[in-house]
Amino acid sequence: MPSLKSVKKKTYQVTAEVLKEALITSWELLKITIPVVIVTKVLEELGMITLLSDYLEPVMGVIGLPGSMGLVWATAMFTNLYGAVVVFANLAGDLNLSVAQVTVVGSAMLIAHSLPLELAISKKAGAPFIPIALLRLFGAFIYGFLLHTLCSSLQLWQEAATVFFQAEQQPATLLLWAADQLKNFGLIIFVIFCIIIIMKILRVTGVLGFLEKMLEPVLPLFGMSKKAAPVTVVGMVMGISYGGALIIRETNSGTMGKREVFFSLALMGLSHSLIEDTLLMVALGGHWGGLLFGRVLFSLVVIYLLALFTAGRKRQATVF
Repeated sequence: MPSLKSVKKKTYQVTAEVLKEALITSWELLKITIPVVIVTKVLEELGMITLLSDYLEPVMGVIGLPGSMGLVWATAMFTNLYGAVVVFANLAGDLNLSVAQVTVVGSAMLIAHSLPLELAISKKAGAPFIPIALLRLFGAFIYGFLLHTLCSSLQLWQEAATVFFQAEQQPATLLLWAADQLKNFGLIIFVIFCIIIIMKILRVTGVLGFLEKMLEPVLPLFGMSKKAAPVTVVGMVMGISYGGALIIRETNSGTMGKREVFFSLALMGLSHSLIEDTLLMVALGGHWGGLLFGRVLFSLVVIYLLALFTAGRKRQATVF
């Protein structure tokens, strides 16, 4: 039986190892996050988000939404979901939106939000910038259109939406905004530390091994091997920022190939932060059926077709 002294020594070693790993991973992420957050704030102050919303107004009509929802989606794309929620809360009161409409705009925001930051993370992790950007933008529009068409045809979720969530106002000064960002950076480090601990526990207890065996027959359909299972699941559940940080580490270690890095990040791009962000959109009055299950199904179908298409092109190139 190990002595108390040896247990303490082992605990200290493991804690130091996890802390070092978390700090290295966090630093890789923060090197991307800090410049992008500053540039995004500058663009916001220059009115670029409002300008983009003007171009999005006609698009909103195609997916069954009032033109003013373009400002909501533009805010989500350039900043984050919480910034978009503030805009939504200020506009939605006079629009009498249905549950279906909130589900559509919520789904578009869930697929395409925080793009400057999350696309930078994806690029750093090894996925090409433009394909992932186009996938998320067109994916958001196509899913929104399909969802709008389905809800209109079946008269689904046509009752008035009830907003349960009241967002806090955005910081009024640059100093308060900077303080909020510092809190966010601290939260990123803490969450990554927790994720690494959880991943180690899941590995030691055999849960990750079981998950990999369960997913092994399925992942090739989506262009990935079992090596991509842990980080992809973390990214889908926790979000691009945290899953992306782990994928950056995995990419640097060479355990994942370029193709599966791309498909892992593509799947994350369409469906990530499935718990927190989905609950946020439900609190705005959207329906979980479209926000969660429909979106995940759509994402899997898109990635499957993409993997099938690229595999066919690869075989054709080999033949010729």
